[in-house]
Amino acid sequence: MKQIGAAKFKEQCLAILDEIDQEGIVITKRGRPVAKLIPIEAESSELIGSLREQIEIHGEILSTGVGWDAQP
Repeated sequence: MKQIGAAKFKEQCLAILDEIDQEGIVITKRGRPVAKLIPIEAESSELIGSLREQIEIHGEILSTGVGWDAQP
């Protein structure tokens, strides 16, 4: 897997983004891996909003369903 130092990545960021392959690239800082850059596949971006009007929410989506009283 390709590796690049953080300083060099900072210098060449836009060029690297244009040339990134499916394997991605590991960004290192002082020789230690700190991040991995991988491309977003077009297929996953198509999932956003793909279930609109196909699912139905019942009840309060942000609730655990457990009632409690915070007053002492």
